[in-house]
Amino acid sequence: MRTCLVTGAAGFVGSHLSEQLIARGHRVVGVDAFIPYYPRALKEQNLAGLRRSDRFRFVEADLRRDDLPPLLADVEVVFHLAAQAGLVRSWSEFDSYMTCNIQVTQRLLDATVKSPVGHFLHISTSSVYGRFATGDETTPLAPISPYGITKLAAEHLVQAYGANHGLPTTILRLFSVYGPRQRPDMGYHIFIRSLLEGRTITVDGDGSDSRSNTFVKDCAEGLIRAFEQPEQSMGQVFNIGGGEEVNVNQVLEILQELTGKQAQIAHGPARAGDQRRTVADIGKARRLLGYAPQTTIVDGLAAQLAWQGK
Repeated sequence: MRTCLVTGAAGFVGSHLSEQLIARGHRVVGVDAFIPYYPRALKEQNLAGLRRSDRFRFVEADLRRDDLPPLLADVEVVFHLAAQAGLVRSWSEFDSYMTCNIQVTQRLLDATVKSPVGHFLHISTSSVYGRFATGDETTPLAPISPYGITKLAAEHLVQAYGANHGLPTTILRLFSVYGPRQRPDMGYHIFIRSLLEGRTITVDGDGSDSRSNTFVKDCAEGLIRAFEQPEQSMGQVFNIGGGEEVNVNQVLEILQELTGKQAQIAHGPARAGDQRRTVADIGKARRLLGYAPQTTIVDGLAAQLAWQGK
């Protein structure tokens, strides 16, 4: 049993990761600032099950300004998920993305190298690759949104602290995570909500943009595998994806079949900075970590649909 710090623990991926760590016998110190990107009540719901565990301790703290060394006391491993997410708002709210994604990472790294933490796992995104994310981890990095740029800057900070201070690090780039607890601003959440409520679904562009979707429990499994096999993961960068590519039009067809409802679809302009195609090359994670996503897009969407339909 090890003690893990999970930043962003009240969020979509962070709450699932925390639950799976506890299920495997570990202790979790969860941290979240409840920055009002979406309603706090939704994040509190994400924490409800965790709060019932005696192996989970929650700390409400803002990593941009609060004292960090006390959070790291007795912590052996850090999972750094806390970030300002979302592409669209990064164009108009850059200060928030700069402080949450870059400054927070630097402050946490600086505190970590002065602590007994033995492994820093940084959660990044396929957005660092740019408009097309179809290759392996050696693919040139060319983000096309302020969000992607701040996440790449955070990666560089992680590598700099690793190189200069001997901090053992792992970077994990997530590809289009979906499933229960998905943020309300994310595409599949919006599609399902609109379909269930009989409202028009507005598709950005022609619907041909494709994603290598990752079911949230498969995603958390990939992060845990990197943590539980440090001899394979330290100093490495991994793509964590679901291994199944679908475009927006195909997703809407699946959702219509699952619900038996006909979607009302309108098309709008493509979003600035959006990725056209992502296909997670997870060969490295398969080879070194034994990572093998289990959830098909149909089963994953059914699970998210069941959660949103409660």
